[in-house]
Amino acid sequence: MPIVVVVAFDRISPFHLAVPCAVFGEEHPGLTRFEFKVCASEPGPLRTTAGFSLSVDHGLEALDDAGLIIVPSWRDPAERPPQALLDALQAAHARGARIVGLCLGACVLADAGLLAGRRATTHWGYAAELARQHPDIDVDAGVLYLDDGLITTSAGTAAGLDCCLHLLRGLCGSEIANKVARRLVVPPHRQGGQAQFIEQPLPTTGADTRLDALITWLHGHLHQPQDLDSLSARALMSRRTFTRRFRERTGMTLIDWLTAERLALSQRLLETTEHPVEQIAVLAGFGSAVSLRQHFRKALGVSPGAWRTSFSGS
Repeated sequence: MPIVVVVAFDRISPFHLAVPCAVFGEEHPGLTRFEFKVCASEPGPLRTTAGFSLSVDHGLEALDDAGLIIVPSWRDPAERPPQALLDALQAAHARGARIVGLCLGACVLADAGLLAGRRATTHWGYAAELARQHPDIDVDAGVLYLDDGLITTSAGTAAGLDCCLHLLRGLCGSEIANKVARRLVVPPHRQGGQAQFIEQPLPTTGADTRLDALITWLHGHLHQPQDLDSLSARALMSRRTFTRRFRERTGMTLIDWLTAERLALSQRLLETTEHPVEQIAVLAGFGSAVSLRQHFRKALGVSPGAWRTSFSGS
């Protein structure tokens, strides 16, 4: 198991710091405890945004032998982090450590030059600013987290928990990650992207009740072909109204939503059953193994077989 180190700083949010601590720093049944440290580049007690202070035992020397380094956020995206921290992150990356920026922690990785030429994400409210300040980064504000090589970034706040469970899944397998998720009372996989959380008014009409009922129905019929005309008719809406309402409700187009939900079902089937990929493709609504592999590769960067090997322990 890699040594896991989290970087704290003055004026840190206790929640952002607690997320990696809860996943990697605590003892969980069935999981060998990680060697876990919290470090800081700044001396003295660290103030938090909640009005209390923290005492951190380790300085940046803790990064020297860390295999997984997590920057859980940053206090101000306009403030350049201490150069000593940036140098330490660069050195750790150069020797092969995985570097993770949760939420505004992506800004720290960007200032360290670790995101140049890469895809990255951050909180949707700061994504445009990150792209403006670092035009060499391909900023994707529509995902909860993503990997690019040995660099991982996540969206804001609770998405850091999704990201840490994803990292745990890669290190220890799906069974362990799922047990930890259940212990934390969160879903092992939270599908969809940040678009569903971007501030936008949601109408509260009877049409939404029909739409919610349709979405519930769709979850049970992902294996069947679906089309816009039949679904809008089922929801008693025109195509135009259905398209608008569906995007307002989910933050996604119908096609994108169906693809995300079918991928989620495929992931669960790969992890929890021994069904061949061809059967999973049919059960999840992709129709053929070729289509499933194409969507898997595009969305997740791996094949269904590789996903099963990594996350089912088989």
